[in-house]
Amino acid sequence: MSGSEWVHSSAPYVRPRGRSERDAWTEETAAQGRRGTQRIMHAREVPAPAGVAALLGVPEGATVVERRRLIYLDGDATEVTDSYYPVGIARGTPLAGTAKIPGGAVTLLASLGHTGHRVREEVSARMPTPAEREWLNLGALDPVLCLTRVTLDSQGQAFQVEVSVFRAAGQRLRYELGIG
Repeated sequence: MSGSEWVHSSAPYVRPRGRSERDAWTEETAAQGRRGTQRIMHAREVPAPAGVAALLGVPEGATVVERRRLIYLDGDATEVTDSYYPVGIARGTPLAGTAKIPGGAVTLLASLGHTGHRVREEVSARMPTPAEREWLNLGALDPVLCLTRVTLDSQGQAFQVEVSVFRAAGQRLRYELGIG
């Protein structure tokens, strides 16, 4: 991996961690000799956007908790992630606040009885919105990759949707699948 390329594997981000462990991003970047940090831009209740509502299995416009994070690699903004949760799961929990969550959101969700059984991811490419261009310090012709991750419980009910937007340049996604 070169200094400007980042290889992303989803597996560490969907498994609960010990409450004393660092979040997956901090740990992953440290293992590569780099520094990963994040800033919670906001956490608030919003009407579910159509695509998110469909993925969560709630009516369009139903109230959900949206948590927006700006992710940094070695001090440079590299990704913006919006996480969405049904209000019945997130309201009144640290998911609805802007403080860092020990062990990350997946660990908190597991402690609340919401453990992922299956994850679906979809990757697409597009040009950034003006806000994304500003947050990620992109040029006028720089595209972004969008990763949408849906986490489902053992009954197939989605309880978390994450929409991540990151610089396309220098990214490589790696997927491993168990067979049989």
